[in-house]
Amino acid sequence: MRRFNFDDPGFEAAFSAFVGERRETPEDVDAVVRDILAAVRAEGLAALLRLAKTFDKVELTEATIRVSAEEIAEGAAACHADVREAIAFAARRIRAYHERQRPADLRFTDETGVELGWRWTPLESVGIYVPGGRAAYPSTVLMNAVPAAAAGVGRIAMVTPPGRLQPAVLAAAQEAGVSEIWRVGGAQAVAALAYGAGPIRPVDKIVGPGNAFVTAAKRRVYGVVGIDALAGPSEIVVVADASNDPEWIAADLLSQAEHDPAAQSILITDDAAFAARVEAAVESQLKTLATGQDARASWRDHGAVVIAPLDASPGLVDLIAPEHVEFAMDDPERLADRVRHAGAIFLGRHAPEAIGDYVAGSNHVLPTSRAARFSSGLSLYDFLKRTSIVKCDAAAFAILGPPTIALAEAEGLPAHARSAAIRLMQSR
Repeated sequence: MRRFNFDDPGFEAAFSAFVGERRETPEDVDAVVRDILAAVRAEGLAALLRLAKTFDKVELTEATIRVSAEEIAEGAAACHADVREAIAFAARRIRAYHERQRPADLRFTDETGVELGWRWTPLESVGIYVPGGRAAYPSTVLMNAVPAAAAGVGRIAMVTPPGRLQPAVLAAAQEAGVSEIWRVGGAQAVAALAYGAGPIRPVDKIVGPGNAFVTAAKRRVYGVVGIDALAGPSEIVVVADASNDPEWIAADLLSQAEHDPAAQSILITDDAAFAARVEAAVESQLKTLATGQDARASWRDHGAVVIAPLDASPGLVDLIAPEHVEFAMDDPERLADRVRHAGAIFLGRHAPEAIGDYVAGSNHVLPTSRAARFSSGLSLYDFLKRTSIVKCDAAAFAILGPPTIALAEAEGLPAHARSAAIRLMQSR
């Protein structure tokens, strides 16, 4: 864990270097991913079955690669009642939040008489990647599938690594209306969704987080299909004054550190004594945290405590451009309203990032690795397309035609100019 003091000489350079450090998995996976994608594209289902045996040590067939409707129902029924209730509660809130994002179609006539506008239509098909391995992630299912369904996507195909499917994941799929689930993970799952493989038909867009292989595969298939983003390690910045309980703030920092050894947690406070109490609380909580090994590595290698005036915190947050930022204080808007670059902002002492991961209703699929400077979190808009509309009669075309010809000729495109000129000549 690094310590920074805003008043120290060289603070800006040192902190900027820290923020810019690479935290992604260092291994070179691109060559492996390239070969996997090529194999699935060439061989389809045969490659998926072979790769499942090689990487996942699982024997699959065309009949068993799809999770049956009976398996989904049985698995969902096996989910503990309080977890099922929490899933339903979260799904309702996520659905309501995203439905409010629905944009309107619009048509208008401008001063030339041209009718212009746009209309929104849902994507036809979307693939959702749900990680396996470290834990069960029903929230990933909800955060990706519920907005897609709310947008009106006709087909939602979920892929997840082979192995025992957790009841909570199946309950979330059932709640979100996902009935097409495939036992395939890694880069080969991305390839199957992009190119198609046997019974798995290709989709128009792939969303959902994954490991370095999944991220590299999404980068390679972009253009064949759309993708949501290239996910990096999770991040949180907590801006807190000394009136907070240090145990609360420590828990908030560890809530992201436990995701991955490459995750990052940063505390910004104006009180050095309070910072010391938070550090002590972090160490105490790590001793009993079930995910303590990953969380300790994250806090040790990528964590930071910054002693700085709270009024300086919006500028520091913008430099970091984090996935999540909490303002744990009274009147948090005073500072938060000055932040430009953050995936999600949590306001007040009782708004820990964890509620955003599950039940607040906003989406937890957010930009990482400073991508909040230019991108947003997953939303209804990721599952919609906007089509522009132009309607022009002869009178309006008489106004638009001459400048069209002039610009086309200036660009050396005579057929463009002719397509306008021929209409002007014939209308005289």
